[in-house]
Formats: sequence, C-alpha cells, structure tokens
Amino acid sequence: MNDNHGPGLTYLPEDGAAGAEALDTCWNIIGVRGDNSCPRLVEYIRCLNCPVFANAATVLLDRYSLQREPGELVYAPAPEAVPTRSLVVFRLGGEWLGLATRCLVEVAPHQPVHSVPHQRSRTLLGVANVRGALVPCIALHELLGVEQAQAPATPGRVLPRMLILAAQGGSVVAPVDEIDGIRRFEQRLIDAGASEDSNRFTASVLTDGQRTLRVLDEQALMAAITRSLT
Repeated sequence: MNDNHGPGLTYLPEDGAAGAEALDTCWNIIGVRGDNSCPRLVEYIRCLNCPVFANAATVLLDRYSLQREPGELVYAPAPEAVPTRSLVVFRLGGEWLGLATRCLVEVAPHQPVHSVPHQRSRTLLGVANVRGALVPCIALHELLGVEQAQAPATPGRVLPRMLILAAQGGSVVAPVDEIDGIRRFEQRLIDAGASEDSNRFTASVLTDGQRTLRVLDEQALMAAITRSLT
C-alpha cells in the first residue's frame, strides 16, 4: 500500500467548503480497482476486507449523517396546538357576549319567571321551574348594564332561551335573547383584545365577523351573581 497516500486521497467538503477531511481511496489506485499492486491484497485478498476501506466507510457514514441532500424529507416535530378558549356566545338586547363554557350547565327553553314576594333586588327576577325544581332567575342585563332594546333576531334561531349557570351554592338561570352556540376562540386574540372598559365584567372585546363580541370575566360575573342571591 502507498504509505504516502498521495494519489488515493479524496476530500469531502464540509457544509459546502472544500478540503475538510481526506479519505484514502487507495482501492481505486493500487487495489482491485487499480493496478493490484497493494501489498495488503496478499493478506486481505479483497479491498472490502481491508481496515483502510472499513475506516473510509465509517467516516463517510458519519459525514453523510450530518448532511441533508436537497429535497430530502425532513421529519419535524408536530406543531403545538393553538391555545383556544371555549365560549358560549349569546345576545342580550343589541349586544353579543361570550362567557366561558365552564360556567354553563346547559341551555334550556325559556320558562315563565315567577316573582318572589318582598324581593326588591333588581338583579333577582324571581324563580323559574326547571324540570320540576325552582331555580333563581338572574337579570344579566342589569348586572352587565346592557339595554333591553330588542335587536332583530338572526333568521332560523329559536328565541328566547335561558342559560343555566353553575353558581356557588347551586344553579341559576338567566334569560337571553338569542344563542349563537358554543365556539372556540384563539387565546391570543382574547388576550390581544383585553379591555380597559370601566365595566368590571368585561375581560376582552373581539371583532367577530361583522359584529363586536364582549368576552365576560367569568370570575367577576359569577361572584356578583352569588352576592345577588344573599
């Protein structure tokens, strides 16, 4: 074998630069693909059995494992799910509101509200019969400062409805003028719409299509509902 390794040197470029690492490709010069003058052929018969060839193969594999051929498929980690918040969207008068669905027990058909004797609270409307149980009925428009003026109903909607909410100590019902449904909004949009509104129940204001949606601060709202029942 050529001890100087001169004619059998091949250079592998590193990240496109020349001359990073030299490999001895003597099998092409003095090996079985060359003139067969390598003295190691007496011992190893074939270049494939020679340690020089094995070492070159290892270097090549190590080098190629760090490089990606153009167009090669790359397996990237799956993108993280976009954080969202689930809201029940409803209308009171001419205003659209969103409340965290964790506050919602269910949506029920509208029921007659029966007044409570000697009750002077403007927030507590009375009680409603929900599947045989009398449940306190809350005037959300009074709490939220929403005008009761009626807005045109969305075609195809059944009006009105009642939200059954999970208040501390038990459920309460709240009549609403229209239910749009339960929808998911990106958390970043809710955070970006954080409101400086003087109304303490407003957490954020979003643009929802052609309308404005006020996202309610559920903690402040549910605490106020609980206070109104005591």
